[in-house]
Amino acid sequence: MKAVIQRVTRGKVTIEGKVHGEISRGFVVLLGVAKDDTKEDMDYLVKKISGLRVFEDTEGKMNLGLKDVNGELLIISQFTLFANTKKGNRPSFVDAGLPEPSKAFYLEFIQAFRSLGFNVGEGEFGADMAVELVNDGPVTIIIDSKNR
Repeated sequence: MKAVIQRVTRGKVTIEGKVHGEISRGFVVLLGVAKDDTKEDMDYLVKKISGLRVFEDTEGKMNLGLKDVNGELLIISQFTLFANTKKGNRPSFVDAGLPEPSKAFYLEFIQAFRSLGFNVGEGEFGADMAVELVNDGPVTIIIDSKNR
């Protein structure tokens, strides 16, 4: 699994002109599922993201986590994180997970954060979405569960 985590002051996902998910301060997480991902990959990312200390403390140091700032998450599925561009100009997505197991991982990923007490907005798996965000910092972190 790959996740692009963006620290935001706000984020919103719109589907067919209607707001589907919206958050204030927190993380917009773009999540890609690979064909060989396991529950251990998901658990690793949930633990890493929920513990990520990238919010500033009173001294201006990135020392606070999502819980410390009552942060929220907006989680968006994005298979294109597994684009392979080694050959030619058209990306290949052969490493991306198949739709059904990937959707199950995506929904379980969202539920994992909810079970930790976070407010979670979400996109819709496989939908054409418009994602808006205000990146705070900017702070963008990329985590790949295969690089632990």
